[in-house]
Amino acid sequence: MKRRRMHRWVFAAAGVYNIAWGLYAAIDPQWLFRFADMPLAVHPQIFAALGMVIGLYGVLYLEVARRPEHGWLIAAVGLAGKVLGPIGLAVLIATGEWPLATVVMCATNDFIWWIPFGLFLVDAWPSFLATCGDDAY
Repeated sequence: MKRRRMHRWVFAAAGVYNIAWGLYAAIDPQWLFRFADMPLAVHPQIFAALGMVIGLYGVLYLEVARRPEHGWLIAAVGLAGKVLGPIGLAVLIATGEWPLATVVMCATNDFIWWIPFGLFLVDAWPSFLATCGDDAY
């Protein structure tokens, strides 16, 4: 696979980052609301659950780092979430429900990963096709 070593490092970093972010969100689910000067969440358990999901993505990213030739689908789902999340946040900001300061969440969770995840998907595509076989479709 082209740039295999780089992709392994990127997904190892993404895995560690997501696990750390998920743990922090579970421990302090009100951090974003305080940071953005928003009223505290009435049900912080929802943000804590989001942290759990993001942390679990981290475990999947570590698997991509371990076996990049088999990580195309995981990375594709991960990148989809990293694109859809900011779209949802943009709607919240555009409607005035959330302040612009909440972009910090997408800056660290999403935007910085778009190029490396996209590059991985391009480089891993041949490996993905090779593992699918003709009967996959």
